[in-house]
Amino acid sequence: MALLALAALPVSCQTNQAQESMPNILFIAVDDLKPILGCYGNTLIRTPNIDRIAARGTVFMSNYCQQAVSGPTRASLMTGMRPDYTGVWDLKTRMRDVNPDILTLPQYLSRYGYTTQGIGKVYDSRCVDENIDGVSWTVPYYRNSDEYYPPETGKPQGQYQNPQTKTNALKFRAEGQSKGLRGSELNDYVTANVRPTVECEEVPDNAYNDGANARHARDILISLAQDENPFFFAVGFAKPHLPFVAPKKYWDMYSREEMPLAQFTDQAKNSPEIAYHHAGEIYNYTDIPSIASFSNSMVGLDLPEEKQRELIHGYHAAVSYTDANIGILLNTLDSLGLTDNTIIVLWGDHGWHLGDHNLWCKHTNFEQAARAPLLISAPWIKPSVTSSPTEFVDIFPTLCDLAGLDIPEHLDGESLVRLMKKPGSSVKEFAVSQYPRTRSKAESERLGYSGGEFMGYSIRTARYRYTLWLKDNFRSSMPFSEDLFFASELYDYVTDPLETVNVADEQEYEKVAGELHEEIVQFFARQAIKHKNQKLPY
Repeated sequence: MALLALAALPVSCQTNQAQESMPNILFIAVDDLKPILGCYGNTLIRTPNIDRIAARGTVFMSNYCQQAVSGPTRASLMTGMRPDYTGVWDLKTRMRDVNPDILTLPQYLSRYGYTTQGIGKVYDSRCVDENIDGVSWTVPYYRNSDEYYPPETGKPQGQYQNPQTKTNALKFRAEGQSKGLRGSELNDYVTANVRPTVECEEVPDNAYNDGANARHARDILISLAQDENPFFFAVGFAKPHLPFVAPKKYWDMYSREEMPLAQFTDQAKNSPEIAYHHAGEIYNYTDIPSIASFSNSMVGLDLPEEKQRELIHGYHAAVSYTDANIGILLNTLDSLGLTDNTIIVLWGDHGWHLGDHNLWCKHTNFEQAARAPLLISAPWIKPSVTSSPTEFVDIFPTLCDLAGLDIPEHLDGESLVRLMKKPGSSVKEFAVSQYPRTRSKAESERLGYSGGEFMGYSIRTARYRYTLWLKDNFRSSMPFSEDLFFASELYDYVTDPLETVNVADEQEYEKVAGELHEEIVQFFARQAIKHKNQKLPY
């Protein structure tokens, strides 16, 4: 394997090669960023800096995450391996606890002489060690630093700067301490009592964590410019993840009345209940339970229209706030003369439901959760737009290819360089996402099945999405049997872009459903063969 060949190279040889010819890489991660961006055709959002990256790079219009929740999709992206190999399907499994020898992108680049550094949310901290996967970085991972916050506000309390919210948080923190709570238990106690979904305060950009980190990242870039080695610098922004906090000037960019409500807010006709959720993430915010209701026992979360518009307004404001922070990085690259030798990658880890299907947050295989933005700018490749299906597992091999490095043979993704040079071409017929569901014993019995562990595998072609829900804790490395079948979904985005009807069982789509079913079964077979000699984490 290429990886083994690399390991045999003398370190000095690797370093010299890197110093002579390899480009820098600025790797920008944005939490919960869906592709409602100017470069994706949205005319309402204001994202001039993200659009700057698009204007000099490739916009991947049909890009999909591997699992629409932070920890698993980031573990998959950073390793170029699907969740069924990483063993991370939730927000509590540490990647190296189950897969200690897994190879990450920055770890691999460091073997070729790259300095690898990071700040902000790149991995999900719950799915790596306390050093944010220490072996990935040649310099210890940077933490929030007090010096980058304005003295007049100081650091936020949790994520908030509103004086009353901060006072309430301090009150509940003292109350929790009096109960003997410490550490994460204490933090959970505070957020259970003080956790609004939005905040609009007239404060400087660096009063919030992302703004402070952007200024810290600027100084790190200045330092990296003095290094002889090429750099891989990962910068992660937390917004627009809940809560939607941003300085008032970003809220003022938008009118509450112009916020677009979802066009389709019902369960798709003929679709299985297992495809949905009750938006538990947002329901845990303290201003939601008193105004939310559940019109369907299994599907969605009903919110008043006024609150929907406020949330959508907050999402837009948070995106524009992040865009301004990205502008700091781009301006720094330009001022240092690094732009012409720096690959820029920007990705949002998954999409986000803003009321479609009566859903909020992510956690599904539907289009609004699975589709995610990806921009890659390599200065020597002409700007372009491609609609060919791509996936986050493709980023690792693509950056190796752009840097002139061997691509490790075990990776699940494909290099996208051919697409960047010839945007009308393709590298794959479909992208694959997946999402697990766990049902209670009572619910399982009510619905007529014995086990409560399911996985929904979804393939997205240029026109269709076919999702297969499988029971008995199936994973793609295991032998497939039709006996595992629980439910299927098929959506035709030419005739039904809002996913209003599941046509999997309609006679008109019998041939299409059969072909896509065979495609996903063959995908399972290929995955099982590919990894049969790999030590899997289950």
